[in-house]
Amino acid sequence: MTPSTRRAYATLAASTALVTLAACGGDDGGGGAAPVGTSTPSMTTAPAASPSTGSADGEFTPGEYEAIGTYLSPDGQTQSVEVEVEIAADGTITDLDVDGRAESGNSEQYQGKFESGIDQLVVGRRITELQIDKVAGSSLTSGGFNDAIGQIIERARA
Repeated sequence: MTPSTRRAYATLAASTALVTLAACGGDDGGGGAAPVGTSTPSMTTAPAASPSTGSADGEFTPGEYEAIGTYLSPDGQTQSVEVEVEIAADGTITDLDVDGRAESGNSEQYQGKFESGIDQLVVGRRITELQIDKVAGSSLTSGGFNDAIGQIIERARA
């Protein structure tokens, strides 16, 4: 291997490490924010609904639903995110619109990142299977999103 090839590999390895560290370090609290697309969106499967709310496989009243979810930002402010979904009778999300209602600069930035990456994780999935953790470096916005989804599930149960 030539010295210039070794340098190229070393540069590539260092760049990859920096991007990985930047993607892991960001949250809605600012500092170390990763650009959109450098962090991997993550989602876990939600547990089955409790008997009081029906089964996770229950039927839904198809239609459009809207809810506003809230979360607390690191600066102590309550932030909100408006979620509109269209769901089918089996609970599949067929359309999604997320609109952040941030009150501060960092939250605005992270809500924008969240909005840009959430559709690919949600559209086409059953609403009862959602539990979003982090999208495009935004981890706290997902709390407001999950709050809104919970409200929508309650309203949409047939």
